Amino acid sequence: MSNRTAVISGASSGIGAATARQLAAAGYRVVLTARRQDRIDALAAELTDAGHEAVALPLDVTDRAAVDAFAAGLDRCDVLVNNAGGALGTDPVATADPADWRKMYEVNVLGVLHLTQALLPALAQAPPGPDGPGGAPTSGGGTVVVVSSTAAHATYEGGGGYVAAKHGAHVLAETLRLELCGEPVRVIEIAPGMVKTDEFALTRFRGDAARAAKVYEGVAEPLTAEDVADTIAWTVTRPPHVNVDLLVVRPRAQASNTKVHRER
Repeated sequence: MSNRTAVISGASSGIGAATARQLAAAGYRVVLTARRQDRIDALAAELTDAGHEAVALPLDVTDRAAVDAFAAGLDRCDVLVNNAGGALGTDPVATADPADWRKMYEVNVLGVLHLTQALLPALAQAPPGPDGPGGAPTSGGGTVVVVSSTAAHATYEGGGGYVAAKHGAHVLAETLRLELCGEPVRVIEIAPGMVKTDEFALTRFRGDAARAAKVYEGVAEPLTAEDVADTIAWTVTRPPHVNVDLLVVRPRAQASNTKVHRER
């Protein structure tokens, strides 16, 4: 891996796949991870055909042994995008299934912890990138991106398990930034609001397409996966001394998690 390398979890669809395309276009060699190998294989082939460097490596981020083996197989990592995550159900706290909460915590929090811990040594040793303005070499160091959610910063009814998990991801990123102060590693959190993708709401409602569609009903322009990927690529490609601690991005129609303008 001679080129700058970005590892992207949850790269099989949505924000992860869009981020892979944008970072590849920015000159990164992208390592695509997800559980669905057929999806990341197809994306790697697409990017390779377009002249980019991409490799697909299937991975379940909740499996620590698999994560450690994955990390041991990389000889360079400049950027880690912790994107794997998701929501299950909208049940109130009183009746929610603890198994759903456990699954959300494992992927949204422990998955981030596993990958970050496993790749921090490589990120801290990331070599300098291309020369900066005036030909001066840029400093080395890596970047950890945590894709959380506006749910990480504000609660809403029916979202207890997902909100708790994303709060956990937010606190992980915030704490890691404090603990790495003075080290050559940036920690960036991207917190998207309403994003219309093919799978997020469908997964949350366990395949109920009608309920999933109602999430976006009347919203003229919810965010797209590409919108969020654009913010990730922008933060990652800032000069290495610039750390975007937290970037909250919502569609114009969404003022908060509970206030959304819907056209009639």
